[in-house]
Amino acid sequence: MGRLILKSVSRKFNNSFAVNDVNLEVNEGEFLCLLGPSGCGKTTVLRLAAGLDTPSNGEIFLDNKKITGANRECGFVFQEYALFPWRTVRGNIEFGPEVKGMQKEDVRQLSQHYIDLVGLTGFENHYPHELSGGMKQRVGIARAYANNPKLLLMDEPFGALDAQTRNIMQEELLRIWDKEHISALFVTHSVDEAVYLADRVVVMSARPGTVKEIFGINLPRPRVRTGPEANELRNSILKSLGAEIKKLMLQV
Repeated sequence: MGRLILKSVSRKFNNSFAVNDVNLEVNEGEFLCLLGPSGCGKTTVLRLAAGLDTPSNGEIFLDNKKITGANRECGFVFQEYALFPWRTVRGNIEFGPEVKGMQKEDVRQLSQHYIDLVGLTGFENHYPHELSGGMKQRVGIARAYANNPKLLLMDEPFGALDAQTRNIMQEELLRIWDKEHISALFVTHSVDEAVYLADRVVVMSARPGTVKEIFGINLPRPRVRTGPEANELRNSILKSLGAEIKKLMLQV
């Protein structure tokens, strides 16, 4: 039984489906990546899992509990950082625990743990405008983990970063995930990123999005970015994804 389960989930906007009949499981401690053409509903799946949107059909469960509203047991990391500009690094990370009513001393210890874990020691009192893009995303990751989620949802969190910073952040994310080992559902447009990060890669079809194909990534960690097995997996995923992109182009 998966930690997150989507059963025949569809979401209709106006007269068309964004996603249709999605069946998917994210297992305990698993890192799962979603790939698909633009507009296939990847972000919609994340929003449904977070309880920020409601399925038109089907059901979603987290640890056998049906999701019927905002799911506070999920942590969400956005592409746009979404940090509070008036709060420091520490203040952003402490926001969730404060809202939960944790004791001030416990909140401080928790925030320091994640500040240290994401490599921001010494930047506790900096504001978002004083940070680089990679550092802002580290704050976003730390803030999500500080809420003690059962599931981490990540919507192209490194999409706005340059290639070198993106590679570093992928390595850092895996380092943190290896320590915390919280189930993760990660949306990306990059096949290379998916093969480097994931235990499994799910390719979604062109709109309306559904699960087309699932690839198990049985490569040892820590992974190298190139090699015969990785290249073979990338080629297989690119072939599956490319067919859906062609369908999308024909629709347009």
